[in-house]
Amino acid sequence: MNSDNLSQLMQKSLRVALGATASLVEVLQDPHKREENLLKLRQEWSQLSEEWAQKGEVTEQEARNFMESLLNKQTQRSSGSTESTPSSPATSSPSAPPDVQVELQELTAQIAAIRAELENLRNQE
Repeated sequence: MNSDNLSQLMQKSLRVALGATASLVEVLQDPHKREENLLKLRQEWSQLSEEWAQKGEVTEQEARNFMESLLNKQTQRSSGSTESTPSSPATSSPSAPPDVQVELQELTAQIAAIRAELENLRNQE
């Protein structure tokens, strides 16, 4: 398996997990959506995973935009208070706080588990 396929598979797995989570939140918030999603669960898994991947892509983009706005606000505040210190080059990425890194690691592990479960389901068919 080449690295491009692996990265695409990982990204799709992330998007499927995000889409499934977004669907779960919708189910919990809206009884009508609950019935609609229960019917969808009876559909083919591949079709459902594609739908979740699309929803995950949208959710991923929203999360990226949200994080970028938070980082921009933080950068603006820190640049306003530390004008005398030289700023880091624009090419360096900001490091995430330790609690965010731990959460990312946990999410990555969950995505890997979901991916393995999907592989098992595909192999059983």
